[in-house]
Amino acid sequence: MKRSRQSVEIDIGELHRVLERARQEPIDEADYRKLKIALDVLNERLTRSRTTEKTRAVVAQPELTAGAGAPPDNGERRTSKGHGRNSASAYTGARKVVIHHANLASGDACPECDRGRVYTQRQPKTLVRVVGQAPVEATVYEMERLRCNACGQVFTAEEPEGIGPDKYDATATAMIAQLKYGTGVPFTRLERTEGQVGIPLPAATQWELVEQAAAVLKPAFDQLIWQAAQGEVLLNDDTGMRILQLAREPSDKRTGIFTSGIV
Repeated sequence: MKRSRQSVEIDIGELHRVLERARQEPIDEADYRKLKIALDVLNERLTRSRTTEKTRAVVAQPELTAGAGAPPDNGERRTSKGHGRNSASAYTGARKVVIHHANLASGDACPECDRGRVYTQRQPKTLVRVVGQAPVEATVYEMERLRCNACGQVFTAEEPEGIGPDKYDATATAMIAQLKYGTGVPFTRLERTEGQVGIPLPAATQWELVEQAAAVLKPAFDQLIWQAAQGEVLLNDDTGMRILQLAREPSDKRTGIFTSGIV
């Protein structure tokens, strides 16, 4: 065996090529000898290393010298946490589209080896694509109409299911209210933004939508106020503040001003 190793030159690239040929057709005697010698050498080195050193030290690793890209020694290695990137699972509000394989289904025969079967993996490959859109979107449905040239009867296509009878969906109203009272976007600014992307949304219309929605929520809001009024703890805080200019009455002898907050 030792003479065989000396008489045959083997490199890792050649071994990879032998393996690739083995996937297509039976290997010949020369390829068989190369693989066997490589396995014998690996087995000999692993057997010798079990009593002297760890297996991972059998193959010499290139050492990085200082100044050649070696990381600084801080006593312990810090685990990378993704370099600040968000994983696909972090996009909980994103619309998810499931794409099935065009040619294979779970349980089909493997087209590569023709021996096994393919099965759906628990973790699919994911791609995240972020696009810009208007805060409030609009869709125009054009339903085809056909007219008889004899009797004049007009036939109109049916409306799509699920679009609802109202022009402004409840989600649009909720978004307007969130932008106005949740993030401080004025109605006029939202009107200008929507107009720039080709969706008319007057400030007066926004107010009417929010006012109508508030009327529906008012009973729940009043109940919350009543529940808060039943609390037994009342806190107040006088916080000092600087007043730049204030005209006092001549008879007022006070020297300080406080803002009282009641919780």
